[in-house]
Amino acid sequence: MNDQNDQSTRGPVRSMSAEEVRARIGSELGVSDWIAIDQGMIDTFADVTRDRYFIHVDPERAAQTPFGGTIAHGFLTLSMLAHMAYQVCPGIAGTKAQLNYGFNRLRFVAPVPVDARIRGRFLLKDFTAKPDRWQAIYDVVVEIEGRPKPALAAEWVAAGLFEDPA
Repeated sequence: MNDQNDQSTRGPVRSMSAEEVRARIGSELGVSDWIAIDQGMIDTFADVTRDRYFIHVDPERAAQTPFGGTIAHGFLTLSMLAHMAYQVCPGIAGTKAQLNYGFNRLRFVAPVPVDARIRGRFLLKDFTAKPDRWQAIYDVVVEIEGRPKPALAAEWVAAGLFEDPA
């Protein structure tokens, strides 16, 4: 892929020292671009995860529900966080590997209807660094364009290993 705007293949948008990141605790890091969630994306996710519940993949039947049509899987919405984070969260200088460490808290607040757009809003809640590793905790909200309630709210933990000092 040669798309210069695809942050998921290039890594974080900028790099900061551990001290610079620590100084941002309590502040919003930014908001990702909008991502369109269409039926093709939902169907592909259903195929990969083998979760073909009708509310996601059967537009006619889903139209008879209170949602009025298909909705994205909650886990599809959640899986978009990595792409969103690459657009917003800084890389930590000297990191040789970064890992998704999990969630302290996660709630699916509102369904994402087919053809909606979502984006992530990231606040740095905490950051700790030791000589060999670091940990960041983000408060993340995934907004649905034009909707009062977010799709999800989470406290997400990322961890990294620093390169060995020379």
